[in-house]
Amino acid sequence: MNTEEFVKAFYKEKQDFLTEYLSENSESEVGQLIKTLNLPDQQTESMKKIMDRTLTDIFYTILLGLDGCASIGGIQEMYDLKDENGNQLSGEIERYAYEYFQERH
Repeated sequence: MNTEEFVKAFYKEKQDFLTEYLSENSESEVGQLIKTLNLPDQQTESMKKIMDRTLTDIFYTILLGLDGCASIGGIQEMYDLKDENGNQLSGEIERYAYEYFQERH
């Protein structure tokens, strides 16, 4: 795995969460809670935007935190992140995170 694939996997995970939470047939607790709101279409669209932006902020901040570009829990340091084959993943995370989570937004 390379750094771009690592970040892309986080982006896919974020998209999967969003899809599951907002699905009519969601089995997740979050999806069930959203359904109980019985929101009209306009408010459902607002909920989607809120959830999308929230998940983007969370995943983006975690990725930047792993790369040492943001703090995690008030601690800012770069982590030495490698895949199981020893390929270095940290150091370029910020660039790909911006591409996937900010430019594609």
